[in-house]
Amino acid sequence: MKDERFKIIVTCEHGGNEIPEEYASGFKPADGVLSSHRGYDIGALELFQKFKPVADFSLYSTTSRLVVELNRSLHHPQLFSEFMLPLSTAQAEKVLEQHYYPYRQRAEAKIEDWVQQKFLVVHLSVHTFTPELDGKARKTDIGFLYDPKREREQFLAARWRQQMQMKTKHKIRYNYPYKGTADGFVTQLRRNYSNDQYTGIELEVSQRFPVENGPEWQQLQDTLVATFKLAL
Repeated sequence: MKDERFKIIVTCEHGGNEIPEEYASGFKPADGVLSSHRGYDIGALELFQKFKPVADFSLYSTTSRLVVELNRSLHHPQLFSEFMLPLSTAQAEKVLEQHYYPYRQRAEAKIEDWVQQKFLVVHLSVHTFTPELDGKARKTDIGFLYDPKREREQFLAARWRQQMQMKTKHKIRYNYPYKGTADGFVTQLRRNYSNDQYTGIELEVSQRFPVENGPEWQQLQDTLVATFKLAL
């Protein structure tokens, strides 16, 4: 069971592939893309819902990442997809005001409130990844992304992996298929808070499990939640 000194926030930035009506015309040629890993993190919302009871606060988005990428900083070149371009400065700001800022500000406000109350915030950001990218197979089932320079994150990731390895044979890697320090929401939040205030872990699970949608996927979700609780 979690220590009362902790507060847990669980988020899911890529939970759906919905396109707001006012931008739908630009996505007419994008049906196939929207249903792929580019449109959203397949299975992530379902997995997020499994983690939700663990959280003191949770937040998700079902607007496609192709409208605006919630897990990228404002300066990132792929903040908006090709289906949204070209955008004038005013149009871009409107998209940000509608979708990007509200999501991030809700999470940031909750975290700031807890930090002010002297809680250690544990943030789990739930994602899934395509098993093959640009013709190259990604050889893992689960990734735990963290900043190696932050001891609490390193310790939590190690504890979680240890608990998982006692219950499953799935291949688990650290900082794969992405670096834990790459541009993203968790990375930005680390800049705002010290190691003793904020611990952020990004969970990455192969989309082959939700695509197959068999007993293994259901069992894996339950195991991830149970072992996360133990790791805390």
